[in-house]
Amino acid sequence: MSDPNTPVPFRPVRIAVLTVSDTRDPSTDASGDILAARITDAGHILADRTLVPDDIGAITGILQGWIDDASIDVVISTGGTGVTGRDVTPEAFARVIEKDIPGFGELFRMLSYAKIGTSTIQSRAMAGVARGTYLFALPGSRGAVKDGWDDILCQQLDSRHKPCNFVDLMPRLQER
Repeated sequence: MSDPNTPVPFRPVRIAVLTVSDTRDPSTDASGDILAARITDAGHILADRTLVPDDIGAITGILQGWIDDASIDVVISTGGTGVTGRDVTPEAFARVIEKDIPGFGELFRMLSYAKIGTSTIQSRAMAGVARGTYLFALPGSRGAVKDGWDDILCQQLDSRHKPCNFVDLMPRLQER
């Protein structure tokens, strides 16, 4: 039996960042920049990063490729989670997700409510697992990316976080 007081080592995870936007390009992707910086500052590996338009086929294609890539453990997207006609990130995620993590979106909106009030209801932030890869969809604003990373993901993607974290579950994600 292991000693609960023994320090747990940090285990970096390999994270891909997907920005979904019809209006941004790599030079104006402030939310993607914030997310990429926070990932590497936390000691994780930025495994890939790309920007795609609000197109369900394009988003799904990128997600499928990253899910099939053994060098990527986690995908975090920013953008396309609103309720307008062009916001299709959750629909693309739904095409690939095998197991939902409903608590992520619920917790994101709860935390966001403290900052932006009832406007948080317009967010369709969500998460799930597909073939052993974690998938997280955040809204596209700089504030939302900071909130999603700082208040949820930085802890759940840290192997030292107790009582439990997503990293500890990684070896078991594909159990049947």
